[in-house]
Amino acid sequence: MKYMLLVHHDEDVLTAVGEIELQRMRAESVRFANEINLNGQYVDAAPLQPAATGICVRVRDGQPVITDGPFAETREQLGGYFLVDAKDIDEALAIAARIPGARIGTVEVRPVVQLDGLPER
Repeated sequence: MKYMLLVHHDEDVLTAVGEIELQRMRAESVRFANEINLNGQYVDAAPLQPAATGICVRVRDGQPVITDGPFAETREQLGGYFLVDAKDIDEALAIAARIPGARIGTVEVRPVVQLDGLPER
């Protein structure tokens, strides 16, 4: 079963750790992704640009409404994700606990709904 591991963190913490530490954590994430790829658990992963670069789209009364910037009223923002294939929730949680971003934020683990008819990668 596939699980989305959403990495949330306070963007101010990233600034506080500095560019060298950020690059070290990203390199560690790449190594981690390659490690879980060896046992067939890796599907995809990527960091995201800062929340302020986000644009939200809502459709109201049949018309798109576009809003700039972060939409959540919270200190932690979505910073990246790992999409993994795990045998069960316990295995997905164990993978999430090894993500470097979990040390400075939160990793939300959610099962992915498989929809028939979606294009395959």
